[in-house]
Amino acid sequence: MTQPPPRTRDNVAAALPDDTARAWFDEALADAACAAPAPPAASSPYPARTWELWFAAAGRYCGHGNADDVRTLLLVEARAGLETLTRLYRHGSAAERRPVLRALPALVEGSLAVHLVEDALRSNDTRLISAAVGSYAAAHLDPHAWRHAVLKCLFTGVPVDAVASLAQRAAGDGELARMLTDYAAERTAAGREVPDDLGRVLTLTGEEPKEL
Repeated sequence: MTQPPPRTRDNVAAALPDDTARAWFDEALADAACAAPAPPAASSPYPARTWELWFAAAGRYCGHGNADDVRTLLLVEARAGLETLTRLYRHGSAAERRPVLRALPALVEGSLAVHLVEDALRSNDTRLISAAVGSYAAAHLDPHAWRHAVLKCLFTGVPVDAVASLAQRAAGDGELARMLTDYAAERTAAGREVPDDLGRVLTLTGEEPKEL
């Protein structure tokens, strides 16, 4: 079952800075809603005269603080398929990759887009990692990859609150508990602080933190 986007059209429109931005937003969504698939031009990852041009320009017209939500809604409204999502992710900046990751639960059934999540988790961009560990990752990453995603959050300082279904997936996970304990020991031996979130996750596994 797919899931709705994180914010509604009305929520996003209300956050836009002025009527000009809201008019741009309405027109972009209308174009996305009636979009027809088109092959990309040879010189650009974006097919000319389609909603993807709006996708690329969202930060300029709606403000960079609103761009993630605007782009996510454009993807959902256009019913972007896996091929389009993969292309936009591969050719996009980090700011354009985040909404692709956020839109996955609403657009992709099954684990076909796991490769995009795994790619984001290989980066050190904390906002990209935060977008990658949402509900799509919770539903489709295998246990090994999911455990390493949790550790990546701890390593890069991404709050574990970003990890969807953390309590459910961590519960009773002895291997995750071992990995966390080993990571804490390594940090302590190197004279480094152990992230506060580590003890919280360890408790979720059913293990009690011991002088981390």
